Amino acid sequence: LNILMIFGIKEKCIIVTHTMYCCLLLQIYLSLSSLTFLEKLDLAYNELRVLPPDFSQGLTALKDLKLSHNALQRLESHSLEDLESLERLDLSHNQVQVIEVGVFRGLAMLKHLNLAWNQLTVLQGGLLTMQQGLGVLLLNHNNISKIEPEALAPLQTLTILNLEANQLRSLKFNTFLNLQTPSTHLQMSENPWTCDCELHRVFSKILHVRHLHVDDYMNITCHSPLLLAGASLGLMHSQLCIAETATVLVITGTVMVTVVAALVMAERKQKQKMNLEK
Repeated sequence: LNILMIFGIKEKCIIVTHTMYCCLLLQIYLSLSSLTFLEKLDLAYNELRVLPPDFSQGLTALKDLKLSHNALQRLESHSLEDLESLERLDLSHNQVQVIEVGVFRGLAMLKHLNLAWNQLTVLQGGLLTMQQGLGVLLLNHNNISKIEPEALAPLQTLTILNLEANQLRSLKFNTFLNLQTPSTHLQMSENPWTCDCELHRVFSKILHVRHLHVDDYMNITCHSPLLLAGASLGLMHSQLCIAETATVLVITGTVMVTVVAALVMAERKQKQKMNLEK
């Protein structure tokens, strides 16, 4: 069934029981809108660089879409809007740097989203506002260094959140407190964590939230400061605040001694001045 054209060369896609498999594609030129019966579409291991705005037109029955192992760099807001029945979306192993807010707006039935092995730098708020039923969110092996406070709030049934191997150095507790789910398992190892008292406090709070579970907590290691590089956060987290408290006490003590010394000197000068006046 010739339905796609690649730079003027007709390419065959195989359709088997409502599933279509295509290979060696560089670009989709023709609409798939006539395939209203399609439930699974496998476009993995091609060289797709862009999804046209009308890519999802007519694919209202599609439940499983594989776009992994391509060369996609950007997801534009209208390219997936008609996938109202989609439950699984695999975008892993691409080069995605930008996801426009609204690109997942029409995917209210989505349960499994794989964005692993891309080049994302931030998980922005408003991206997943319609995904209340999302159960699995895979973001491992990206370059994420920031998670906006409201980014995870809409995900009421999230069971797995994988953030391994990103560029996270610190966390905000409220980001995860907004996850009002029955039970969510977090994976966050292989990040360049800055191990300080604040990071200890955040993880301590997360570990005490009944519905949050850090599966790889004992595998989370420090990247900085240099003195702690490679050390396990789980094995030494209590020492971080002790060391910081000791440092604060030393600084406070030094300041107090300096202030007292200054007061003593001022009092001596005052007495000397009074003696001279007599």
